[in-house]
Amino acid sequence: MSALVHDGTAVLGRHLQRIRRAPAMTVMTQTMPIVFLLFFAYVFGSALAMPGAEYRAFLVPGLLVATAAGGLMTGMFQAAQDSHRGVMDRFRTLPMSRAAVPLGQALADLVASAAGMVPMILIGLAIGWRIEGSAAEALAAFGLLLLFRFAMTWVGILLGLASRSEEAAGQLGSATFMLPLLSNAYIPTDGMPGWLRTVAEWNPISAVTTAVRDLFGNAPVPADAAWPVAHPVAGALLWSLALLAVCAPAAVRRYAKV
Repeated sequence: MSALVHDGTAVLGRHLQRIRRAPAMTVMTQTMPIVFLLFFAYVFGSALAMPGAEYRAFLVPGLLVATAAGGLMTGMFQAAQDSHRGVMDRFRTLPMSRAAVPLGQALADLVASAAGMVPMILIGLAIGWRIEGSAAEALAAFGLLLLFRFAMTWVGILLGLASRSEEAAGQLGSATFMLPLLSNAYIPTDGMPGWLRTVAEWNPISAVTTAVRDLFGNAPVPADAAWPVAHPVAGALLWSLALLAVCAPAAVRRYAKV
């Protein structure tokens, strides 16, 4: 365990330096959610009628969760890049824990995403979003966001290690942009066709989004939704922990064999 902590911390430092040395990528990942927030709030918000709720209060938690789901794309791209450029081959020649390399990447992404939440939240407050729940509930919401980001990053690392090339990982990562669209992150699911609503409500993003909205006090929990959305905190925790339980060990095994 001590070797894992020591080696994981070293890899964490490497990835944080990597983020610092790639300001263009950092700026893009930080500004795109804000652009989406302003676009959806002022363009789509004027076209949607949501009785009993302000669209911006509905939207901000959804965009926070959609941004957390972006760990899938960043984890996939960075793992594929290191794998296909020989970086992981060099790591495997060193006397270090096999779990340390993917763990360090996942932790660095978690630190960066936690810092990236700050401007998003400030812009949300500036356009009228408010946290209506208690301080404890708000902290629980932020905890769920970080847990989901951590889980999605591990999914991305596994897919990145399994990819055949950087280009393939990039193309697959771009396709993950569709995942928040097939959820309740941007619009309610009650107006969707039955089959599409079922797909959307069993999307992990929907459970996490509903849980975050509920904890922030921004929207009530739908009573007639699928189980993960009708019981959002339990659903969000189960989805996140299940993804971690499956993908983290698989990613470590895949790294050891690549």
